[in-house]
Amino acid sequence: MDYSAFGLFILMVGFISLSGVMMPGPVMVAAIAKGSENKHAGLWIALGHLMVEIPLITFIAMGFYYVFTDDWVQGIIGIGGGALLLYMGIQMIWMREDKEVVEKSFPGHPIMAGIVTTISNPYFILWWATIGATLIIGALEFGIIGILAFIIVHEFCDVAWVEFITYSVNKSKDLWTDKSHAMIFGVCGLVLVFFGIYFILAFML
Repeated sequence: MDYSAFGLFILMVGFISLSGVMMPGPVMVAAIAKGSENKHAGLWIALGHLMVEIPLITFIAMGFYYVFTDDWVQGIIGIGGGALLLYMGIQMIWMREDKEVVEKSFPGHPIMAGIVTTISNPYFILWWATIGATLIIGALEFGIIGILAFIIVHEFCDVAWVEFITYSVNKSKDLWTDKSHAMIFGVCGLVLVFFGIYFILAFML
């Protein structure tokens, strides 16, 4: 094995993974919402996320990434996921002044929040069908060690960032006033509405 090439590949995976996970999206909204309840909710949200992600990585590594390039598949994922995001966003905006808005917008355990916000995000599937698939093909050149290292580095980036968000939100929540609480959750709701409408229109037009 060319260890210098392997090292450069892992660095590239870390950089690209962080650039993807740090983009505002449904998982980040769930982290902000659940972080107000539990400072370590990020660990559980990330676990829910990887419960969807690892099987998808395996599926793509087996050579089935082309499934997600089908227009009908993309349309179903985009419109269905967009509609779910739109629903959650409107619900969050509507109840932004409710102190129990978290439970009503993201009911259940943080693991479920991680699963739901992951599968409802069409960008997630498209990222893996394009950028992610390219990285997986590169990892396969290093054999089983390459794909395992890829998964570990990518998932570490996911866990570290989401946990950072929930921990930071939880530690600062005592500074929130009723007005700031409503504003924060209103903005989070608008983010979900934006992504919902964007994905629905993108896959319908």
